[in-house]
Amino acid sequence: MHAKDILIDAYGRVREEVHAAVEGLDADELNARPTAETNSVAWLVWHLTRVQDDHVADAFGLDQVWPSQDWEKRFGLDLPRLDTGYGHSAAQVARVRVDSPGLLTGYHDAVHEQTLEALRTMTAADLGRIVDERWEPPVTLGVRLVSVLSDDLQHVGQAAYARGLLQSAVA
Repeated sequence: MHAKDILIDAYGRVREEVHAAVEGLDADELNARPTAETNSVAWLVWHLTRVQDDHVADAFGLDQVWPSQDWEKRFGLDLPRLDTGYGHSAAQVARVRVDSPGLLTGYHDAVHEQTLEALRTMTAADLGRIVDERWEPPVTLGVRLVSVLSDDLQHVGQAAYARGLLQSAVA
């Protein structure tokens, strides 16, 4: 098995978990926050998808799906155009509201498809290519892709946990 096949499988698992975290939730459940200082399921899934979109597009020299496929307009958030949610305050988290799981999964699926297309073109040698020189040591493509996976998995796990809290409160 090649490294790109492992990455393709891993990003596919993120997609599966994103769908599982949001499917069947209504708008109130998607946007509910366990406390005023915590994140909603909607914010967590939006954020992990924005980070993947931003970082993968940058690493492969692609346009972000968010503005290029009009997801920014479909979401209609009161946030800066290319905001990814990094460092959001509680007030900014509250601005990320969605009406349906389909909006979140639609955007995630579009980002997932672009990610897969990029990964399929990658060679083993590409993993060592420097994609960000702002860090010491500079960040390689392989490190960036694993970093995004780590972030995605943490946030989708948090979304699943928040979903469980919501469902246990109703039961």
